[in-house]
Amino acid sequence: MTADRSFPPIASLVPQSGPMCLLDRVLEHEPHRTVCAVDPARSTVLARPDGRVPAFVGLEYMAQCIAVHGGLLARARGEAPRPGLFLGARRVSFAVEAFRGDRPLRVEVCHHRGEHGLVAFDCELREAAGQSPPGEPPLVGGRLNVYLVESWKELDAGTDDTD
Repeated sequence: MTADRSFPPIASLVPQSGPMCLLDRVLEHEPHRTVCAVDPARSTVLARPDGRVPAFVGLEYMAQCIAVHGGLLARARGEAPRPGLFLGARRVSFAVEAFRGDRPLRVEVCHHRGEHGLVAFDCELREAAGQSPPGEPPLVGGRLNVYLVESWKELDAGTDDTD
């Protein structure tokens, strides 16, 4: 586990930018697992009028943590991160309707299977350490599937620019 080292800024590891870069920082990283901090107050663009963030945004927190995981692995190999497309989720559970802006969260992704093409991660989103009782189910949990490509150009191959 590499919880004590400093990590690059999240913005350098995910394709999202500005207000859509929703994660705060990397907390831990291992070859098959990454944990990031989430400050729901930063998700103002997705928040309800009362300031709470809908629980389905947890899927985006998880997807961005997967991107961070891939970015850190690529950096370790001296490569550029590979683009990934969020395809869907299985066995998703929501224990809350929304997240409060004043309650920090932590998102953890664990590589389940796949290296190229279709890749699956087991993911969970919990309140930050010390805020939820041990043994509580995650606020959001499930398996996310992403499709990794070599480059964005690969996705454009075969498209007709006249459409």
